[in-house]
Amino acid sequence: MSGPPAAHVESVAVESRLQVHTDWILRPLFGFVLAGLAVATTIYGGLSFVVFMSLGCAGAIREWHRLFSRRHFTVPALLTVIAMVGALLCQLYRSEWMLPPYTPLAILLLGGICNLVLAIARGQPPLAHAAGVLYIALPALCLLGVRQWPLHPVWLVVLTFLAIWATDTGALFSGRLIGGPKLAPRLSPKKTWAGSLGGIASAALVGASVALFLHSGVVAAIAFGAALSVVGQIGDLFESMVKRRAGCKDSGGLIPGHGGLLDRIDSILFAAPAALAMLLAGFDPLAGAHP
Repeated sequence: MSGPPAAHVESVAVESRLQVHTDWILRPLFGFVLAGLAVATTIYGGLSFVVFMSLGCAGAIREWHRLFSRRHFTVPALLTVIAMVGALLCQLYRSEWMLPPYTPLAILLLGGICNLVLAIARGQPPLAHAAGVLYIALPALCLLGVRQWPLHPVWLVVLTFLAIWATDTGALFSGRLIGGPKLAPRLSPKKTWAGSLGGIASAALVGASVALFLHSGVVAAIAFGAALSVVGQIGDLFESMVKRRAGCKDSGGLIPGHGGLLDRIDSILFAAPAALAMLLAGFDPLAGAHP
């Protein structure tokens, strides 16, 4: 049998090159737009921060449930979104509404149980659908907890964002420039150890830069940035593993150059709980900060 015509092969090659060039334009463009919205709502705080998180996470929740149920995913996704929004609003207005401190977590637990029961009744993967609350809604609640931290909350959230963004950028460039052994070829064939270390170094550098700007301790900020980089990369690999098992390359195609919303926030979903855990443990990366 003869192979495909030369003209067809050349056309496919041209389309592939155009797609690569388009991604290199759209990726930073939409990245800057999303980053600007994230920083702006972080600074403003309150309901605007909750709305921004809810919109982004709602899209990611839809993508998560669709990975495990191609047709009947609307109801479980809606249950997870309702649980998340309810938990975020209760956390935001807990003192005004005089709610017990465990109320947001109780709402998330109820949402997970509802999805567990629904999935069993439908013959769908119960743990996967119930885990949507744990995987996406709980990190959103943790990020709100960081934003409500008594000391320099805006800078803590911004530093968390910057550490993850720096990791992505540093890993991309160092991985392409240096190459070398693969980090986890079965989960993500393109990631290398050089890229991973470059991402950690970039996050540490961002931490140091923020600390110097705020006149706080540099070592603590470097440790914070590096730790979030490691945790964020684990989150990235986790999502790659889930997508591979579900037979998907991207969780969606909503954001040009980035794939789906879940692809965009997978690192933050692991980094936010880690950031709050470090704060609760008494580790303040920006102790003594004064801009």
